[in-house]
Amino acid sequence: MSSRNEAPSSVAGEYDPKSDPTRKPRKSTDPGWKYGFWPDLQNKDKVECTLCGQVVSGGIKRLKQHLAGAYGDAKLCPKATSGIRKEMTSYLEANKRKRPMFLDEDEEDDEVVEVAAADGTNDTSAVESQASKVQPSSGTAAKKRQSTLQFKANSKAQQKTAKSVVEMLRKTPEEVVDERLSGSYQPTILASAKSKEDKHYVDMQWALFFYECGVPFNAAAARQFQIAIEATAQFGSGYKPPTPYQLGEPLLQEAVKTTNTMREEHERAWKHYGCTLMSDGWSDRRGRHLINFLVNSPEGTYFLESVDASSEVHDAYMLADLLEKKVDEIGRDKVVQVVTDNGANYKAAGKLLMERIPTLFWSPCAAHCLDLMLEDIGNLKEFKKPIARARRVTTFIYRHGRILAAMREKTGGADLVRPAATRFATSFLTLKSLYKHKDALKALFASTAWTDNRLSKTSAGLDVYNIVFSTQFWNSVEDCLRASGPLLIVLRVVDGDERPAMPEVQALMKCAKEKINQSFAVQSKKTLLKKIITIIERRWEKQMDHPLYGAAMYLNPGKLHPLIRNDDDATVGQLRGCFLDVLARMVDDEETRDKINSQAMDYEFLRGAAFSNKMTKDNLQTMTPLEWWRSYGGRAIELQRFARRLVSLCASSSGCERNWSTFEFIHTKKRNRLLHKRLNSIVFISYNRKMKARFQKLRQKKGKNFDPLVHEDFNWDNEWADSLHVVPEGGRGCECDLTWDLVDNAIGASQALRGRNLPRRAHNVYSRRNSVAAQNMSEAEEEDEDENEDVPHDDAEITDCEDESNGGNAGEEGEAPNIPGEFDDDF
Repeated sequence: MSSRNEAPSSVAGEYDPKSDPTRKPRKSTDPGWKYGFWPDLQNKDKVECTLCGQVVSGGIKRLKQHLAGAYGDAKLCPKATSGIRKEMTSYLEANKRKRPMFLDEDEEDDEVVEVAAADGTNDTSAVESQASKVQPSSGTAAKKRQSTLQFKANSKAQQKTAKSVVEMLRKTPEEVVDERLSGSYQPTILASAKSKEDKHYVDMQWALFFYECGVPFNAAAARQFQIAIEATAQFGSGYKPPTPYQLGEPLLQEAVKTTNTMREEHERAWKHYGCTLMSDGWSDRRGRHLINFLVNSPEGTYFLESVDASSEVHDAYMLADLLEKKVDEIGRDKVVQVVTDNGANYKAAGKLLMERIPTLFWSPCAAHCLDLMLEDIGNLKEFKKPIARARRVTTFIYRHGRILAAMREKTGGADLVRPAATRFATSFLTLKSLYKHKDALKALFASTAWTDNRLSKTSAGLDVYNIVFSTQFWNSVEDCLRASGPLLIVLRVVDGDERPAMPEVQALMKCAKEKINQSFAVQSKKTLLKKIITIIERRWEKQMDHPLYGAAMYLNPGKLHPLIRNDDDATVGQLRGCFLDVLARMVDDEETRDKINSQAMDYEFLRGAAFSNKMTKDNLQTMTPLEWWRSYGGRAIELQRFARRLVSLCASSSGCERNWSTFEFIHTKKRNRLLHKRLNSIVFISYNRKMKARFQKLRQKKGKNFDPLVHEDFNWDNEWADSLHVVPEGGRGCECDLTWDLVDNAIGASQALRGRNLPRRAHNVYSRRNSVAAQNMSEAEEEDEDENEDVPHDDAEITDCEDESNGGNAGEEGEAPNIPGEFDDDF
C-alpha cells in the first residue's frame, strides 16, 4: 500500500507529503533533505526529488548525486539550479569517504585509478590504462568493488618496496656509529666473515680518494663520515652517488632544513636560560664584508646566519640596526646580552642598542681583552728576546726532517709547538711545551743524531745548540710562564664552551693577579712585576669594567660565600651593588624586583626555607653555579629564574672566531666565486653540525683533561713551525688573509680602532710629536735589529740527509733550577 494512501481521509484532499515532517529525519542537517522526502515510509532506501518528482534508489546520498550531476550513472535533475548543484557538490566532496589506499604520498591531488584485486599486477602502465576521469558512484556497483585497490595515477609515484625482517631489525647508521665510538659495538657476522684482503682493498680505495681529492686526513675521524660509510654499506651494491648539481642545489637545501631542526632544541634553552647574541665581522677573498651572528646558551653555540654588508657604511647606527633586528628575531625576552669585538664602532653600537632595549646589556669580548694582555706582556723587553730565541729553536727543528724525527723520539712522539686558538696563546703554550721537554731537548742536542749531523757545524745549528744549553734562556722562559700561566687559565675558561664563564671570570682574574704577585715576590723582579700588573689592570679596567661580571659572581655560591666567611665586606658590597644594578635594568616589575631582592638576602646569609638546607650548604663548592641554582633554588623561584639567566652566560665571542676559520676553509681561492647565499648555507650546515659534535665530545670527555685552547690537529702554518710564515694581523691570530687593516677600511673606523694583533705604534717614529715616545720606539727598534742580526740562516741550503762525524761539545753553562710541577696546570 502506498504511503500517499496512508493519510487520513478527512484531510486527504489537502495533504502534501513533501511538507510532512515524518517523511524526513527529524534532526538531520543534511542539505539533501531540503529537496527530497520518503515517498514510502516502509522503504526508506527510496527518496523522491521535490523538484522533478523522480524517485531514486540509494538513499539521500543518491539524491544529492542526482541534484549535483556527473556522478556515475546518476541522472541530473533537470530543474536543479547552478546554486543547488554547487551546494550538493561541495557537500559531497567535503564528506567524501577516504577509502583509497595510497602507496605513495604526494601533495598534489591526482586521478583515482581502480585496479581489480584479482588482476594481480602492479604494472604502472596497466594502472594508467584503466584510469577513469568519471568518479565512481556509491550504489550497487561500488559495493561490488569493495575489494579493489585504489592508487594515484601519478607517473612519478613509485611503490615502496616492502622491507625484509632483517632490514626492519637492523640498527640505523647513526646507532651503529655511536656504539662504535663508545666502544660497545659488535661487528656483524657478515662483516666478520670478510677477509683482511677484502677490507684492505676497501681501505685503499678510500685512501686513494683522500689523496686524489686532497681531503684532509682528519676528515676520516668525523662522525658524519663514518655514518655515510655505514649508510652506503647498508644500501648495498649499486649505490649511485649524488651528482655535483644535487650536492649544490637540492641536497644542500634539504640539509639546511635538516640542520634547522636543531634550532628547536636551542630555542628551548634560550627561553629557559636566556642567551647571548654574538657578532663579529669578516672579509672574504672577494672583498665582501660579512657579519656573522651566533647565539650561545648552555645548549651550545648556534650559527644564525651571515649578512653581506659590503654595500653598507659600517658605522654604529648600521651595526645597531642589524643587532636589534637579530634580537627581535630571537626574542627580546630571551636575549640577555650582546657580545661583540671591542672595536670603537661596536662599542658605540652597543651603547645605542642598550638605549633602544632597556633590559639588554652589551658586553665586550673577554677573550679579546686577555689576548691583548698576553700580547702586551710578550712585547716587554724582558720577554721579547726569550720568545724570539725559543721560536728560533722550534723553527730550526721543524724545517729539518731528521732532526724533527729525532726530537719526537726523545719526547715520546709529542710536538713542541702547541697551535692554539689565539696567536699569543700559541706563543706561551709553546714556551710551556719547550720547558716541559727541556731535558729531552738537551738530550737531543747531546746525542749522536745531532753531533753526527752536518747541521751541527752551521752557525744556525750552533746558535740553537747554545740556546738549548743556556741557563739564562731557561730562566727567562720560567719568568714568561709565571707571567702568562695564570692568564692562560682565565683564557681557557673564557674561550671554552663546556661551562658558562660569566660567573667565574672576575674571581679568576683576581686569583691570576694574586698568583703573579706571588711569582715575582723577590726584590729583583719588582720592576717587572709592576709592568705586568699595570698592563693587566689597564686592559681590564678599560674594557671589562662591567656590572654583569660582578652580578654573576654574586650569584656564584662557590665564590661569594668564601668571601663572606673571610669578612671581605668591601668585595661583597661591590658585588651586591653590581647585582642590584643588573636587577634594576633587567626586571621592570617592581613587585618582582622586591621579591628577588628579599630572596637574595636569604641566599647571601643561607637562611630561609630555600637556602638553609644542609645539602644546599654542603654543595656550595662542589657544583657549578648553574647546577646549584637548578637543584636548590626552586623555593625562591623568582631569584632562581633571574640567577640562571646570569650564571649561564658566556663571556666572549669565541664562536665567531671559530666561524671565521669555517668560512675560510670553505671559501678558498679555488672556490672564491661562491655566491653568498650558498656560502651561508654551507657554513650554516658545517658550523652547527660541528658545534653539536663538539659538545657531544665535551660531554663524553667530562672529567678528563680537555684543553679548549689547543687545537687537536697540528697546524704547520704558524710562526713557531715555519720561519718563513707571515704572521697575519687577523682576529686573534686567524690564519687567513684577513687583516684588521682591511676590516678597518671596510667599516670606516678611525685610527682609534685597534685590531687584536694590530701594532700599537706608528711605523714612522718621526711622525710622533712626543719625543719621549719616539725615543722609546727607537730603542725598541734597535733591540729588534740587534736580535735579528744575531739570527744566522746558513742552514737554508743544507739538508740533514748526509751525515758527517763531528764531535759535539757539551754546554758549559749550568742548568736553570727546575721545580717539578711548578708550571703544570693539568693541561
